[in-house]
Amino acid sequence: MDPARRTVLRTALALGMTAALAGCGFALRGQATLPYKTIYLGFSGNNELGANLRRNIRYTSSTEVVDRPQDAEALFQMMSEERQKIILTLDGQGRVRDYELIYRVVFRVHDGKGREFMPPTEISLRREISFNDSALMAKESEERLIYREMQADLVQQIMRRMEAQGR
Repeated sequence: MDPARRTVLRTALALGMTAALAGCGFALRGQATLPYKTIYLGFSGNNELGANLRRNIRYTSSTEVVDRPQDAEALFQMMSEERQKIILTLDGQGRVRDYELIYRVVFRVHDGKGREFMPPTEISLRREISFNDSALMAKESEERLIYREMQADLVQQIMRRMEAQGR
């Protein structure tokens, strides 16, 4: 196939995919609209989930993250954060073949004076991971990567739930 014809086909394919995406209602997410002007994130020390949520709120919404609870309209309180690793399957010799990774958080949002904006809410994510003891270092690295991806997903779900709470 000559290069000119290949270019025409690629352009037609790109235009067709663009039209299909536009027709299905796909749109990039804009700025989040959280229902409060200021928020205090009650995470301990250098909590990675807290840092990711703080960064997400700062860069994708107009809500200001404040350093003192008394300066905030809303207080985000992490009630629990738990990671679990459960054996799913064993091989014929009794060695682990697959694990299930679970990342669960429970949080609430309130005003610090008794008013609940969001009652205690649980979000739980699960992922399966195969295991091979001959590639132990690679599998440990893969597990850390999966937990990081789950954490990013949790931050997005927390943001969506806080945003929906204001509607």
